[in-house]
Amino acid sequence: MQQSTRPHPDAWTLSDGHAGNVRQVQALAQAMALPDVHDWTLHARAPWRWLSPRWLPVAGRAFGEGFARAMDMPPHVAIGCGRQAALATRLLRQRGTRAVQILDPRIATRHWDVVVAPEHDGLRGPNVITLLGSLHPVDDLWLAAARQQFVSLAQLPQPRTAVLVGGASAHAAFDIESMSRWLDALAARIADEGGSVLATASRRTPEAARDLLRAALGKLPGVVWCDERDGANPYGGLLGWADRIVCTADSVNMLSEAAATNVSMFVAGIDGLGGRPRRFVDSLLAVGRVHAFDDALAPFAVTPLRETARVAGEVRARLML
Repeated sequence: MQQSTRPHPDAWTLSDGHAGNVRQVQALAQAMALPDVHDWTLHARAPWRWLSPRWLPVAGRAFGEGFARAMDMPPHVAIGCGRQAALATRLLRQRGTRAVQILDPRIATRHWDVVVAPEHDGLRGPNVITLLGSLHPVDDLWLAAARQQFVSLAQLPQPRTAVLVGGASAHAAFDIESMSRWLDALAARIADEGGSVLATASRRTPEAARDLLRAALGKLPGVVWCDERDGANPYGGLLGWADRIVCTADSVNMLSEAAATNVSMFVAGIDGLGGRPRRFVDSLLAVGRVHAFDDALAPFAVTPLRETARVAGEVRARLML
């Protein structure tokens, strides 16, 4: 591979618009210090919507005429996340772009310069970089900025307990009865300590779980955010001001971001988890970054889990940027 002669390579990030995928491509591009980044949200046509990133005739038209024309002037670097983006980064590489694909593309990795995949996916290869968890922007500077943005949360009584609730997925059952039990235990603990709660739901949280979150924690000092009716999502402030974190087991992205903080973290709902996400939670437990939830919530020493900067450095080195 030839050394790039461009001191400031142009770059594209590509995803299907799903929040977790957008967050990963943008986090990697930022950590790589790539200037002039253009963000693409891709909407694949049939049949590529189902078959990406596999090759079919006239695949260059998979994302519409606008993207097809844009590929006539391809970027120096393209970073994609998800299956739809994997076809786009594969096409761009054929036009001379350095192609980086985040998450297992489900076909041979030789179609990309670099593939970044979580360890729990089990993907290995000479051009594969693995990490524990997912890519994200959370570090000390990010947390400091979040505290500044939500400075009013500093007035809440300590200990401040962040509660991050996800939802059901292909690998995670969502047991409302189990959630009710651990929320009741948590609420009793917070009330006994005289602390406060910083709680948020996610896009995947079912309505019954949102109602339960409000009912169980709504009378405690603090914030319970369930949807836009509660105002702007204070998620960053919750991570920034938390003295400890309780997180449901279902979301690798949410767990990864919470694990990048400097506070003790407890995972609820592990028993209903399987597959690759379960392997990730087991890894967090094995290295001591998280403990399974119990009502004692005993603090423990932590080392923040921050993989994005390391991965960005490895990608830059492999692409010789």
